[in-house]
Amino acid sequence: MSHEASTGPQELTVGNLLSLPPTIDVETAAKAFGIGRTTAYQLARSGEFPCKVVRAGRSFRVVTADLRRVLGVEQPVEQAPAA
Repeated sequence: MSHEASTGPQELTVGNLLSLPPTIDVETAAKAFGIGRTTAYQLARSGEFPCKVVRAGRSFRVVTADLRRVLGVEQPVEQAPAA
């Protein structure tokens, strides 16, 4: 099961955001911002989506790292083992 399908209709949690793959679909990113599908695609097409969107053929992919940055969600830094 993909991360995109597993989020369901609810908003995304911080845990969900941290577990997403490097790029996600516009609809999943829209959930994180609390905006609807139609508005999200309009923003993506016009270049006004709140974070980086990459065109892949006929579809749009949102860069997850930029989504997290815009939302202020930081990836926890893994601690190196003690020497």
